[in-house]
Amino acid sequence: MTGTVARIHLAPEQGADPEPVESVAAVAGRGLRGDRYFHDGGTFESRDGSDLTLVERAALTAVEREHGIDLEPGAHRRNVTCEGVALDDLVGERFRVGEAVCVGTEPCEPCPYLERRLGEPGLREALVGRGGLRCRVVEGGRIERGDRIERASTDRPGSDK
Repeated sequence: MTGTVARIHLAPEQGADPEPVESVAAVAGRGLRGDRYFHDGGTFESRDGSDLTLVERAALTAVEREHGIDLEPGAHRRNVTCEGVALDDLVGERFRVGEAVCVGTEPCEPCPYLERRLGEPGLREALVGRGGLRCRVVEGGRIERGDRIERASTDRPGSDK
């Protein structure tokens, strides 16, 4: 299992439009520096595992093809759009996103807020089962566009199993 980081988006505060960035610092137990969840300002801040969210580009393409809903980059409000990785396979698993090590905590199902915010009827239903993955950052590091997403090795010195 190896994928890549296609895009990175941060929303600096709750309700703000996500902004594209080329790279970001992921901080263990906090999230992405500059994102609303890093500053305890997101809707799901009390939910364990909202440090980082990912979504598959293939899921977004399927939503457009099947439902005619074309989401602008970042409009889905997930931090990282990835390619070549099945996110559902990472629930409960340790994996690397660039230099950061994460644990997939749960699927990131769409909420009514996204549909209301974008004024796109049927969006929530279209994203059910493919809304992405919530993650906890367990080892900080840099994440850049083009970085690999891969299972974290548990046999290297200093890694916690």
